[in-house]
Amino acid sequence: MKLDIIGKRKRYFIISLVAMALVLLITIVIGPKLDIQFKGGSIATYSYTGEITPEAFEKTVEDFLGQDVTVQQQENSVTGQMSMVVSLTSDQNLTTETQTKLLETLQEAYADNEVEASDVNNVDPTMGKEFLKKCLVAVVFASVIMIVYIGLRFRKIGGASAGVVSVIALLHDILVAYGVFVLLGFTINDNFIAVVLTILGYSINDTIVIYDRIRENKRYYGDKMKLGELVNMSINQCLRRTVTTSLTTAMALLCICVVALMMNVNSILSFAVPMMVGVISGLYSSVFLSGSLWTLWQEKKAAKSARA
Repeated sequence: MKLDIIGKRKRYFIISLVAMALVLLITIVIGPKLDIQFKGGSIATYSYTGEITPEAFEKTVEDFLGQDVTVQQQENSVTGQMSMVVSLTSDQNLTTETQTKLLETLQEAYADNEVEASDVNNVDPTMGKEFLKKCLVAVVFASVIMIVYIGLRFRKIGGASAGVVSVIALLHDILVAYGVFVLLGFTINDNFIAVVLTILGYSINDTIVIYDRIRENKRYYGDKMKLGELVNMSINQCLRRTVTTSLTTAMALLCICVVALMMNVNSILSFAVPMMVGVISGLYSSVFLSGSLWTLWQEKKAAKSARA
């Protein structure tokens, strides 16, 4: 079955615009949860003996501080010493007085578990902001490199326009992944940066394959076929390969999600779920957006040249 992607491109543009509007709405209503490395705060490690659940420990700390914290349970592989790592995201660090009172509260709540503060580190908010800036610079730099690379590789079919359109499609995929992070309550941390950079590298592959087919068909057919028909044919020729590759990757990530849920490994889950959605979004943008946007660009360019 041959899909009329170019002929129905307005429909796909509207779907993407609705998706972006939903991401904006989610951001306004729910709001992103920035990790300590971006916003600043404190990380405190408490050693203990016996049995303590992370949930109970987290509630005790939150009741004392009056704000949300994240608690992770750790075990020293050499000594077998158990510990709880408390992460507090805040513009203000834990003062020495607050640290002392918190330790006293924990020792009172878990009198039989010999709770002791083994390490407390404060993260300066300015350092978090600098780290965020560096991450954004990395994403921008990667995008510029992609525009230049695609522009040079496909200079015979529009070059720079192909590169810019590819980055627009990638931005669409990144925003979808960001929306999943916010919607599911995942913390925006280095996992998010890893997802973004992975999507940048992965999603561009399908778009390049389609551009490559457009270039080959344009060389073969020349002006014998209208641009919209040629692009539509090229996308359909790549459709099976693109769908198979993306769905195979998505299924592998789904298996990782299931294992992460069973093992309660949130760090892996917060990578695999947005990445899986990003791969599916990349499939959509490569097939339904990139070629359509590039065709629209070329048509507008041709119309402008004709008027001149």
